[in-house]
This record gives sequence, structure tokens and C-alpha cells, in this order.
Amino acid sequence: MPDLKLLALDEEDLEVISAYTQDAVIRVGDMGFAKSDQRFAMIMNRYVWEEGDTKTKGTRRRAALHFDYVTEVKSTGINLDARDGVLDLLSISFAGQDMPAGKAVLSFAGGGTIELVVECLQLRLSDLGASWAAKATPNHIV
Repeated sequence: MPDLKLLALDEEDLEVISAYTQDAVIRVGDMGFAKSDQRFAMIMNRYVWEEGDTKTKGTRRRAALHFDYVTEVKSTGINLDARDGVLDLLSISFAGQDMPAGKAVLSFAGGGTIELVVECLQLRLSDLGASWAAKATPNHIV
């Protein structure tokens, strides 16, 4: 399967990236905000939902996700000092305030969130290499 490379410039695009990154596993130390560059970036191990393999536990791929035009970052329910802590990404959403500006919200299992205040919505998702067998298939209890 070819490497995924996606760009989101509106809420519809963001929904696609959110779906591809659902259940991504992220180490707290693998994300950060470069204030002078107005960029928030993270490296993740995303679950490869698009393969749809029901015979195995699926696969994961290393991927990078970054938001541009970020002016402020706030977190709730996440210990940013626990650099080896692991987060499970559930979704990414956007709430426009004074369009095109707004807030992108990354929601994690356990209730933690990261809120990014952006001048406009622009984010990129890029796979970084080969996939490997997942240890388990994510299971959502409704």
C-alpha cells in the first residue's frame, strides 16, 4: 500500500484525516509546539483502518501530523511532563470562530484534550515508512 499523504484545509478534509488517525498511539514526548514557526507537530503510530483486514489484528504505520498557523496550544487532562506517557487519539475536530480562524481539538481516550487556536485550518498527515503487525485491533465499546 502506498504512503498516505493528506492535506486538510476545511472541516470536510479534517474529517477524513480524523478517520485515518483514529486510534493512533502517540508518545507525549513525540509532540510539540514550535511557537516561532506557528506549528504543532506529532509523530504517531496510526492504526491502518483503510486496509480492512479481518483475518489478522491489522497493521500500524509511523506517521507525522502537523498543523500550521497555530497561535496557542492548551491541554486538559494530559500530563505533559510524562514524556514517555502514551496517548490514544480518538478524534480531531474543528470549531470555527471568526472564520477562517478557530480551534482544532484533539480528543484522547481517558478524556484528555489538546486545543489548538489557529489562524486558519491547515494540517498535513504523512506516512513515514513501512507498516508492521498490530498487537491488537482497537475495540470501541459503545
